[in-house]
Amino acid sequence: MPPDADTPHGVVAAQPTIALAGREDASLTNGLLQLRVEERLDGLYACEATFGNWGPVGQHSDFLYFDRRTLDFGRELAVRLRQDTLFSGRVTGLRADFREGAPPAIVVLAEDRFQDLRMTRRTRTFADLADADVIRRIAGEHSLGADVTVSGPTHKLLAQLNQSDLAFLRERARAIDAEVWIEDGRLRARTHRDRGGARLRLAYGHELRELEIAADLAHQRTAIDVAGWDVAAKEPLREQADDGVLGAELGQQQSGGAILKQAFGERRETVAHAVPLTSAEARARVEAIFRRQARRFVAGRAVAETDARLRVGASVTLDGLGPLFGGDYYVTECVHRFDRARGQRTELAVERPGLGRPA
Repeated sequence: MPPDADTPHGVVAAQPTIALAGREDASLTNGLLQLRVEERLDGLYACEATFGNWGPVGQHSDFLYFDRRTLDFGRELAVRLRQDTLFSGRVTGLRADFREGAPPAIVVLAEDRFQDLRMTRRTRTFADLADADVIRRIAGEHSLGADVTVSGPTHKLLAQLNQSDLAFLRERARAIDAEVWIEDGRLRARTHRDRGGARLRLAYGHELRELEIAADLAHQRTAIDVAGWDVAAKEPLREQADDGVLGAELGQQQSGGAILKQAFGERRETVAHAVPLTSAEARARVEAIFRRQARRFVAGRAVAETDARLRVGASVTLDGLGPLFGGDYYVTECVHRFDRARGQRTELAVERPGLGRPA
């Protein structure tokens, strides 16, 4: 959490608070030993919280939480930082932790509503539907509201073959360069460029504690082709994508594809495992594949001061890094941590498709 105007720079709340079924639990907050809240680009928020599990019970000392009255499966658990929520989900696991030289502890495992989709596996088909329609249908099957603003081709046939609803949802989102997450009880789907996460500035030596970042050409290509067969027209399909599909996302930076061409020449790739049936499907697929690869050109991992706005989809401006690596990045992974030794911090994975130009 960024410091208040009258607070010394870098001073943050001492620790998160824990709530059960919407109400703060002081005993759990005070007994919190470790916390890990993780979110990744492909959805599913997960929480692992460790609490002391030994103390006074009546007139003697005993285990505090093995009676399952406070911590139990399916119970709603939230982690808050001041007025903001770092995590909201339900308890899916309890683990006892007995370590040499330390009092007993209990570890609570929790996941957000994507857990319902992860644990539902099916084999079925969808006919004459767009990906947005499929996403809405899956949301409805799990009693989730749907906030879906993505476009894409209508498919003659889509098959969900022995996949969980979550895995199939992720697959369909990737095919149209979209991202899915749950917020306020609604399944949301947006394209990468339209997700609209928070915008934050992190300065090295201040909010940004550590950073390791690299520009790597190993997995970059100057262009990608996708081949298929148009069933209706009975003719082969071929669509290609290059830097032109990045648009404003690249800004004034140099793309990995452009630098690769300058340094080593053309490096094209043909994707054969995708089997599009129409030109629209092929075009959507190849553009999504190229964008995903291009965005990984400049990628890094950072440790920053904890801020509830730091989550997947946020845009962070990294200051104090020089002309090559300074500037805007997209957060693809976020892990909020707390322990008694180091306090709070947030670990981030960030990426962007371009390298800054030397001054």
